[in-house]
Amino acid sequence: MAPLRLTIEDGHFRDSHGREVTLRGINMAGDAKFPSRPDMPSHIAEDFFDGDNVNFHSRPFPLEDAHLHFSRLKRWGYNTIRYVFTWEAIEFAGPGIYDEEFIQHTIEVLRLAKDYGFYVFMDPHQDVWSRFSGGSGAPMWTLYACGLNPQSFAATEAALVHNTYPEPDKFPKMIWSTNYTRLACQTIFTFFFAGRDFAPKCIIDGQNIQDYLQEHLINALTHLANRIHEAGDLEDDLVIGWESMNEPNRGLVGWQDITKYPSEQKLHKGTSPTAWQAMLTGSGRACEIDTWDFGGMGPYKSGRVLVDPQGEMAWLPADYDESRYGYKRDPGWKLGECIWAQHGVWDINTNMVLKKDYFSKNPRTKEVIDYEEFTNSYFMDYYRRHRDAIRAVHKTSILFFQPPVLEIPPSIKGTEDDDPKMVYAPHYYDGITLMTKKWNRYWNVDVFGLLRGRYLSPAFAVKLGETAIRNCLRDQLAAIRKEGQDYMGNHPCVLTEFGIPYDMDNQYAYKTGDYSSQSGAMDANHFAIEASKLAGYTLWVYMCENKHHLGDQWNGEDLSIFSLDDRPLPLSPIPPTPCNGSLTTLDQKASPSTRKEYSDEAMVNPSNLKAKLKTPSISSKQTDIPPELMNSPGFRAAEAYVRPAPITTVGNILHYDFDLRYCIFTFQLQAHEAGSEANPTEIFLPDFHFPKDKCEVEVSGGKWTISTDDEDGGMIQKLRWWHLEGEHEIKVTGVPIQYTILGREEEDGYLDQCQPSKCRVM
Repeated sequence: MAPLRLTIEDGHFRDSHGREVTLRGINMAGDAKFPSRPDMPSHIAEDFFDGDNVNFHSRPFPLEDAHLHFSRLKRWGYNTIRYVFTWEAIEFAGPGIYDEEFIQHTIEVLRLAKDYGFYVFMDPHQDVWSRFSGGSGAPMWTLYACGLNPQSFAATEAALVHNTYPEPDKFPKMIWSTNYTRLACQTIFTFFFAGRDFAPKCIIDGQNIQDYLQEHLINALTHLANRIHEAGDLEDDLVIGWESMNEPNRGLVGWQDITKYPSEQKLHKGTSPTAWQAMLTGSGRACEIDTWDFGGMGPYKSGRVLVDPQGEMAWLPADYDESRYGYKRDPGWKLGECIWAQHGVWDINTNMVLKKDYFSKNPRTKEVIDYEEFTNSYFMDYYRRHRDAIRAVHKTSILFFQPPVLEIPPSIKGTEDDDPKMVYAPHYYDGITLMTKKWNRYWNVDVFGLLRGRYLSPAFAVKLGETAIRNCLRDQLAAIRKEGQDYMGNHPCVLTEFGIPYDMDNQYAYKTGDYSSQSGAMDANHFAIEASKLAGYTLWVYMCENKHHLGDQWNGEDLSIFSLDDRPLPLSPIPPTPCNGSLTTLDQKASPSTRKEYSDEAMVNPSNLKAKLKTPSISSKQTDIPPELMNSPGFRAAEAYVRPAPITTVGNILHYDFDLRYCIFTFQLQAHEAGSEANPTEIFLPDFHFPKDKCEVEVSGGKWTISTDDEDGGMIQKLRWWHLEGEHEIKVTGVPIQYTILGREEEDGYLDQCQPSKCRVM
C-alpha cells in the first residue's frame, strides 16, 4: 500500500516523505449556507418557508467557476480547504430523501480541487441548528419533527431569523448567535444530545427524538462519504478527513435553574430571556424580558421590554396535518402544547414552574451536569457514533474533533478515544472585535483566561497597548492548544475557525479604501497563530459573492477575505511601469487592464486556461449600489493574510514568524537528518512581499533557491532550502510597507502608504 499523502506522527502532520506539513487553510465557502435555487441569502423573505423546494446544486459555486476560485486561493498560499456543506443540502426534501445531483456536484468540485494539490476535510456545518432557526445546517423538516412551528418564531422570539425580520437592513449585528439561548435551539439541541433522558415522551417512528435526529444526520453524512469513496480517486489523495459537528451546543442540558441565566452564559444581546421566560413566550404568554447591549467591556443590561406573542405559539398546533413528511409521532407526544410542560417542568394552567432544576442532573445517574460533564458524556456519545460511521466508509480518515466552543475538551487522554488519527479542532474569535466591529489597538480582554477563572477580577484581564493585545491573543491560543494536549492527548491542534469583520467602523474602509484596521486585526490574529505553535488553521471565510453593501449575505456578517467589490492584491508592491510618485497605477481609477497586468487575476496556466477563456458566471464587475460604498475599492487587507509560511519542513518546526511592519520572515527548525535533493524544506514566499530580485535571504547553513512554480495548478513562489541535520534558522527580508496599522504616518491614507516611494528595499 502506498504511503498516505498526509498522516499524523507524534502530534505532527507528515507528508509521504516524512516532512512536517503546516496546514494553511481557508473555509470554502460561506455561500454553502443557503440555497442556490432559489438564491436565498438571509436577507430575503420571499418563499423562505418553502424549504422543501430548494436546492444547493451550485454550492459552493458553479462548476465552471471552480478554477477561478481554486487558482486564487492557491495563489494566496493556501494548501488546505475546510469544505463547508450542510445537512440541508443533502436531505432538504424530507427524511431519507437525498439530493444526488448536489452530491455529484460536490464530487466534481472536489475532483477539480485535486488538480490544485489541496488537502480537504469535510465540514458538516451548522449554526444555531438551521436556517429556519436563524442560522444554517439542518433541513426544515427537522424542526417540524421536533414539534416546532418555524413560522411562529418571529412572534414568540423562539428564534430571531434575518429572513423574517421586519427590517432586514436593521438586523442587529451578531444577534443571530443569541439563538443558542432561545427556545428553538435550546429545545432542539436538548433533543439531539439528550432526548432519551430529558424528553422520553418524544417518540417518532418508534424512536426517541434523540436517536431519530442523530440517525438521520449520520446517515446523510455517511451517504455522502460513501459517494466520495465510490468516486475512487478522492479519499486520502484529496479528502484527508472529516470534522465533527460545527459548534455544537448543549441546549438546556445541565442548566441548574431555568429561571436564571446560567453562569456559563456570557453572551447577551437584544432581548435575553431566561429558559423559563422563553418557554412562556413560546407558549403565547406575554413576558417582560431584560434587554442587553454590547459595549467595549462586553454585554450590559440596557432595559426591559414586553414580549407579547398575543397567544401565538412556537409549537405546532394540535390539528397540524403530519402527513407531509411521512413520519409517525407517538400519541404520547401531544402537539399544541409545550413539550417541557408535558414533561412536568411547568404547569400551563397556572403558569408556574414546577421543576426549575429539571435539566440539572442526569436522570439515570443522578449526577449534577455541568458543561464539562455534558462534553464527556452526551457529546462524546454522539461523537463516537459520528466517528465510527465515517471510519466504516473512509477507514483512514483523519477526524477533526470539535467540542463545544471555548469549553473544556473531553478527558480522553490515554483512553480508547485517544485516537492517533484525531485532530483537536477548536474555534477562536477575538470577541471584542467581532461583536463591536472595531479593531481597538489600545485595549482588549483575555476572554479565555476569564472563562478559566485565571483572574480575581475582570479588570485584571484587560490588556493595554497593541503589543500586549497581540501577545494576549497568542497566549490564549497557546493555552487552548495546551488544554487540548492535557485533556485529549498529543494531537495536532488546528484552529478551524477564526476571522475578522471587514465592515468595521461603519464600513469606513468601503468608503475610503483604507483597510488599515482590518490589516491590523488580521495581522494580530495570524501573529497569534504563528507564535502559539498550532499545527495549522482554516481562516473564516472565503465567499464567492461578497459585496460591500451586503457583506457575506448571511445574518449581516462580513468576514470574507474576498469581495467582488475589491481589488486583488498585486503580484508585487512595485508596479510594472515606472512610477513618478503619483497614484496612477494604484488609484481606483486605473483601468481594469492596467490592474490585471500585475494582479493575481492575470495568471494563466494550463489548469485554468479554460476558465480564463470563458465568461465566468460570477462577474468581477463592481456593483453600483450604494455608490458611497464603491468609490474606493482596496486590497481588503490581503497583505496581512497573504503571508509567508512553512509548507513542508524537514524535521520539526521550532518557531516561525512574519513581521509585517518590516516584512521579515524568520523560521527555526530542528532536523534529525538532512533533506533529500528532491524533498527539501519548502516555504511559501508571496511575491507581493518578497519580489524575487528584491529580497534578502540569510541562512544558518545550507543552500536555497527561490522559484515560481506552476505545479498543482497555481503559480506560487517558493523558497526551497536544503540544510543538514541539526537546528537551523532562515531569515528572509522583503519589501517593507508602512501602514497606519503600525501607528506611523497616521495622516496618510492607506493607499498613500502603499506607494513605492515609501518602500525600503533590502
